[in-house]
Amino acid sequence: MLTRISPSTGKGSPEVVGFHDPETGSCQYLVIDPATRAAALIDIVLDFDPVACRTSAASAEWALGLVEAHGADLRLILDTHPHADHLSAGDWLRGRTGAPLWSGAKVREIAALWEGFYNAPGMFDPDADFDRLLEDGETFRLGDLDVRVMLSPGHTLGSISFVIGDAAFVHDTFMQPDSGTSRADFPGGSAAALHDSLMAILALPDATRLFIGHDYGAADRTEPSWESTVAEQRASNTHLGGGVSRDAFIARRKARDATLKLPRRMLHALQVNLRGGKLPAAESNGQSFFKLPANLF
Repeated sequence: MLTRISPSTGKGSPEVVGFHDPETGSCQYLVIDPATRAAALIDIVLDFDPVACRTSAASAEWALGLVEAHGADLRLILDTHPHADHLSAGDWLRGRTGAPLWSGAKVREIAALWEGFYNAPGMFDPDADFDRLLEDGETFRLGDLDVRVMLSPGHTLGSISFVIGDAAFVHDTFMQPDSGTSRADFPGGSAAALHDSLMAILALPDATRLFIGHDYGAADRTEPSWESTVAEQRASNTHLGGGVSRDAFIARRKARDATLKLPRRMLHALQVNLRGGKLPAAESNGQSFFKLPANLF
C-alpha cells in the first residue's frame, strides 16, 4: 500500500502517515503526537468484495502494523462521515484494540434519512454504535495535541473535519488541486453547503496542510497524492482557483455530479457505516444479510 510521511513542523504539529487504498481510491491516515506518541486512525477501510458480499480486514490489519512500526499508542479511531464508497473498519478496529470510535453528531440525521431509503425504521442507533458523536466546534486532546472539530457538510449533511495544529483532515470536500472538489449529489448533500465548507477550510492559515479523503490520479498524474496546503488550493484548485464565484462553483459542481454513477459499494456501505462498521445483525441462521432497494436510485 502506497504510504507517505508528512513530518511534524514543530510544537503542536502532528506527524501524519498517509496511505492509499487502490481499490477504492481512499486516503487513510495515522496521526501521531510526536511528544507522547498518542495516535489516531482516520477513515480506515474494511475491504469488501461487492460481488461476493465478502469482507476482509487485511487492510485494517496492515494499518495496525503501521501503528506498531511507528511506535505509536493508538488512542482513537475517527470517521469523518458515513462513507459511500467503502466500508468502515471502525468497529473492527475498536474490537481489536479497545480504542473508542468517534464520528460527527449529525450522523444521527444521516441515519434517519437512510432508514427511509432502506424502509427500515429503527435500523440504526448511532448513539449505541459510536462511542462519541462530536459537535461542530468541539475540542479534545490527542496526547499533547489540540484537536478541533469543524462541521463540513456538502458531500454529506454531517461530514466533519479535524483540525490538529497545522494539519486538517478534510475528507470528501477538497480533492487535490488538479482534481477539484468532491461530489455533493448524495442524499443530504448540497453543492451550496459544500462551497461554504470549502471556504471555511480556505480561511485556515495558508500553510495548513490539507489531507483529503480520495485521490484517483489526474490527466497528467497517475500516482496517488493526498496532501496540499490552503495556499495551494486557493491558488490552483481546478474548481475554485482564481476566485470562482459561489454561483459558478455550484453550477459547475451540479453539472459534474449529474454525469457520475453511484459508487459500486454505496448501498452496501451505508447500512454498515451508519452502524460504525458493523455488519447487519445476524439472522436465525447466524448469517448477516444486506438489504438493497431496487429501482430507487
